[in-house]
Amino acid sequence: MSAPQTAGRRGFGDGPLSRAAALVHTLVTVEVLLLAAASPGLAALLFLGADPSNLPLAAVCLLPLGPALSAALYALHHRSRDLTELHPARAFWRGWRLNALPVLKLWTPLLAWLTVIAVSLTHFHATGLPGWWAVLLVLIGLASLLWGAHVLVLTSLFAFRGRDTARLAAYFLFRHGRATLGVFSLLVLAGGLTVLLTEALPALLASPLLLCLLNTTRPVTAEAQEDFTA
Repeated sequence: MSAPQTAGRRGFGDGPLSRAAALVHTLVTVEVLLLAAASPGLAALLFLGADPSNLPLAAVCLLPLGPALSAALYALHHRSRDLTELHPARAFWRGWRLNALPVLKLWTPLLAWLTVIAVSLTHFHATGLPGWWAVLLVLIGLASLLWGAHVLVLTSLFAFRGRDTARLAAYFLFRHGRATLGVFSLLVLAGGLTVLLTEALPALLASPLLLCLLNTTRPVTAEAQEDFTA
């Protein structure tokens, strides 16, 4: 009797239902922790009006979001598929402690750059420049967002120096076009949810969206692991 019972205990957590339950538990836990970590800035955003003059303040409010996203990516990457070995909260806070400062070193200038682009576009009529300049600014902003997504993934999973992470993110932006296209699709999805429904929806679905980002950029992380780590 003891042998089958032992085997049963060893097999607990290996079935498809257990793996699904483990995934749901991890996604919900990471989502709650992400919102909690980013809540100071997200709460402040609620008090800002839609006036373009508030764009710099909005960028400041989004500063806590960078480390929170990084910690979520770290926790999802290190998630267990065994229902008996789940520690998503522990992984999240470990990722936050490891990556908060490295992420902010790149997240802050990215937000500043995107703010400059956004302010320029909202006041474009006053510049007197031809319309194609606005299109160019939009394309530069989009490329910056795609680069930032690669930066987030690389910073969350590897301990590269900041300038090396920035260079690798730019390199992988073109090296893995399919992954970059996948990131673009996720940005379009998040933007569509914001415009068509509510700006809160991408935040509430951040955990599954980040899991999709990890899966989309798997070729990037695989090459970074193989070619750029000791």
